[in-house]
Amino acid sequence: MNKRVLPLSGACVAGALTLSACGGGSASGDGEVTLKLVAADYGDKASNSSSLYWKDVAKRFTAANPKIKVDVQVINWNGIDAQVKTMIQSGDMPDILQTGGYADKVADDLLYPAQDVLSVKTRGDLIPGFAKAGEVRGVQYGIPFVSSARALFYNKAVFKQAGIVQAPKTWAELTADAQKIKAKVPGVTPYALPLGPEEAQGEGLIWELGNGGGYTDVTGKYTLDSRQNVDTFKWLKSSLVGPGLTYAHPATTDRKTAFADFAAGKAAMLNGHPSLIQMAKHGNVDYGVAPIPGRDGVLRSTLGVADWMMAFKDNGHKEQIRKFLDFAYSKENTLKFAETYNLMPVTQDTLDEMQGNGKHKDLQPFFNLLRNAVFYPLGDTTWDAVSADIKKNGGTAVSGDPVKVLGDLQKSAEATVADQK
Repeated sequence: MNKRVLPLSGACVAGALTLSACGGGSASGDGEVTLKLVAADYGDKASNSSSLYWKDVAKRFTAANPKIKVDVQVINWNGIDAQVKTMIQSGDMPDILQTGGYADKVADDLLYPAQDVLSVKTRGDLIPGFAKAGEVRGVQYGIPFVSSARALFYNKAVFKQAGIVQAPKTWAELTADAQKIKAKVPGVTPYALPLGPEEAQGEGLIWELGNGGGYTDVTGKYTLDSRQNVDTFKWLKSSLVGPGLTYAHPATTDRKTAFADFAAGKAAMLNGHPSLIQMAKHGNVDYGVAPIPGRDGVLRSTLGVADWMMAFKDNGHKEQIRKFLDFAYSKENTLKFAETYNLMPVTQDTLDEMQGNGKHKDLQPFFNLLRNAVFYPLGDTTWDAVSADIKKNGGTAVSGDPVKVLGDLQKSAEATVADQK
């Protein structure tokens, strides 16, 4: 799991789960074309790696379109931004990229508009709000792929053992509950706070929203070091990190670790998205889902996330890309992906199916939350660079001086904006 706070050279990239040869899309003399697809990995282990999904889609697509082959490269979320940047700098462009943001590629004039690579039918099936969130200056480039919203997950058994009767609604209640858990349930992290490079931009924004803050103001200007944001991180430092109610080093703890701890019964509370439901069930954790606590009450607007598909112009494979994307966005394929990872779809036909088939009652709270969700400012062409800086350094605000850390992030964001003018 980005517009308002509403969006290789000679060798393969190290660490990628590569299902194909290196190199960008290509064409052979007999009219065959090979598309290069680079995608993020939503799995948490080899058995549910997204490589399995995309390999199957590519195989079935080529069976139906023998002259279009698809080389697939699936990369862990921690490394995909840097590795794609290396590909672009090396001139080894993918044809299709599925990841968390698109706007910086628009700024560099790398992408086809969505209308060039999606049929009218496929475009019409995209949920309008998400399609709109894929626009930069009124033109859609980002094609939404999956969506989710964030809610508070809590371990019912741990709560019962600690004498807690309901999920917290305020920061003060969360702190009090965490203290009870620390005292009565040793060995369990009361609140899992992942501010490492995988999730700092998401976890941080959730807490900022709970204090009336956020990444931008109503005009779209960055406000990373606003008083509300600084106060938020001061509270996290003094009320969760300092008293030992969360990880000792949140700035180096990733979401994957927090989710795994919750699914193993080692963490009592955390902010999570729908894929954690499946993990908790597999771990036999009796979990509850509730609105996220804010300073004075539950969040009216939680964090919503959309991940994105985009098509690169460099190799000139517009028609082949259109065929592949129309195939990939069929209900059969989008439903399979959403159900594999318990995520929410971005196409109307798949949403209707998931709400109507009786198999996804556990997702209903998230469907409800998404209506009032706040999104990253992904339509801002500087967001990917700003987000990367937040991922790298934002978590240190709970170990260092929040005023300095957020102030440095704000200065960096302003410099990035100035560079694009």
